[in-house]
Amino acid sequence: MLKTFIGPRLRRLRVENRQTQAQMADALGISTSYVNLLEKNERSVSVAVLLKLFETYDVDWRDIAEDDTSAILADLRGALQDPIFDAGRPDLPQLRAALTHSPDLASSFLKLHQAYLSATDQLMSLSGSGEAAQSLRASSPEATVHNFFRQHQNYFADLEKAAEAFWDGRRVAADDVYAEVKARLQDRLGLHVRLVPVTEMPNTLREYDEERREVRLSEALDHPNRVFQLIHVAALLENSDTLDALLSKAGHSNAVGLARCRVELANYFAAAVLMPYKAFMTEARDSKYDFDHLATRFGVSFEQACHRATTLQRRGAKGVPFFFLRIDKAGNVTKRFNATDFHLAEYGGACPRLDVHTSFRTPGRIVSQLVEMPDSSQYFVFSRTVDRPSFARQYQDVRLAVAVGCGTEHMESVCYADVVSLHATPITKIGINCRVCPRMDCDQRAHHAVVLPGPVDERRRGATRYSS
Repeated sequence: MLKTFIGPRLRRLRVENRQTQAQMADALGISTSYVNLLEKNERSVSVAVLLKLFETYDVDWRDIAEDDTSAILADLRGALQDPIFDAGRPDLPQLRAALTHSPDLASSFLKLHQAYLSATDQLMSLSGSGEAAQSLRASSPEATVHNFFRQHQNYFADLEKAAEAFWDGRRVAADDVYAEVKARLQDRLGLHVRLVPVTEMPNTLREYDEERREVRLSEALDHPNRVFQLIHVAALLENSDTLDALLSKAGHSNAVGLARCRVELANYFAAAVLMPYKAFMTEARDSKYDFDHLATRFGVSFEQACHRATTLQRRGAKGVPFFFLRIDKAGNVTKRFNATDFHLAEYGGACPRLDVHTSFRTPGRIVSQLVEMPDSSQYFVFSRTVDRPSFARQYQDVRLAVAVGCGTEHMESVCYADVVSLHATPITKIGINCRVCPRMDCDQRAHHAVVLPGPVDERRRGATRYSS
């Protein structure tokens, strides 16, 4: 069995209860010196002491014993790729030691770096108006969602459990799900579902009218998304307590960000109902993550299947760790979820050398690529366009592109990598985005790096105007 170290969590629990080490030792029936050793992570905690902790302080065992350091470690490594740390970047053993002995300090560092990035981005876009200045103080809702999911390693056991119980043990065929969900909403919640013309509900895909006890779905939605939206509503209404409990641990005060988190948690639940963990994992492994096949098999969209793959992070039954990135035609990042060490762009666009941008040239076709980050880590990435609902003739070609990637060590498990070779296929050197990328000689660079840009030698013109 793995040793369990709970030092910082134990100290936090003691401080919250305003106890000395001696008082906690007396409550747990152990010596003061043992409490001291536990808090300094010089001893691992025994099962007996864990059980006594749960009994005495009425805490959830997951709040004390679960190890959530892997996601924080990945975030630390990503943040430290910022050029501002070039002069003295901590190595991996130092980062692990910091997480072991001072996890709160590591989390505070990440919050500070996140605030620095947000302020930098806002400063770049300031127009001088009072409203723009106010926005400096606002944290990004997108960052709130991303960080919240990263904090939970893209996996929510309580939502998975609720999703498994959704059908009360019955097996429902994929082509019967829509009718079954409509009946469930009617029987359990007294909700009537009505499909309405686009003209009656312009620019809206789904609307819940609490007063009339009605859910209205736009005809612009295709069948998989109609099903998804109904289960999303069921999640918000039937599992509100579960959502509240998860959000209470988010540690955020940003109302917009918390609302976005609630929406994404409801989306997570809907995906877990439509793509049950065990069945989806089995089919994914058997098909080598053929997402067209998975979408067909579970009656969902390609994007939904890709997104679900990032959540297969159950302890003891993990899938390939993927990151998921969605962009629009202008290169803006519109959705991002991550179960890897790959550092995803938050502000502006992704790296222009990432082939997710070129997938718009070949709609609906997979584009594969091997990439290398500035820290020499390598990833396999595949991209494809996805279509959005179209309301009318003037809104044609509402298209986005998604990129899904994993470390090259997982390539053999992914069917899209069958056409590439780690030893023969060229590897594209990319960065997070131009704002922080250190590759000054990149022929796709859009502007100088904001942080510590290299000096320009006016006597020499390099491969680009940013290198001299």
